[in-house]
Amino acid sequence: QVQLVESGGGLVQAGGSLRLSCAASGRTFWFMGWFRQAPGKEREFVAKIPWSATTTYYADSVKGRFTISRDRAKNTVYLQMNSLKPTDTAVYYCAGQRNGDTQFNIWGQGTQVTVSS
Repeated sequence: QVQLVESGGGLVQAGGSLRLSCAASGRTFWFMGWFRQAPGKEREFVAKIPWSATTTYYADSVKGRFTISRDRAKNTVYLQMNSLKPTDTAVYYCAGQRNGDTQFNIWGQGTQVTVSS
């Protein structure tokens, strides 16, 4: 059974940092990524990374502040979030895109990130 399990969310003051982790079990993916959903808003893309390469992709809103990385040996992807803003407050979801699929379709349960001003 394929599972993605996130951890590392919490409450932090504006300007602070958090690191999210996502452990994948059951398979590896072509791409792994992070999305977020704020209250009353649609889920949005944050960042993604291919499993077999180092090129990374970011939403403009997080570029220069967030860093996505992965540890193949641990089958884990990370999201380092620095200079956090209250507008980063959301539930963050880890996602996997299988080779041949056109979109992310395996999702974790989500982890809450709250940034206070």
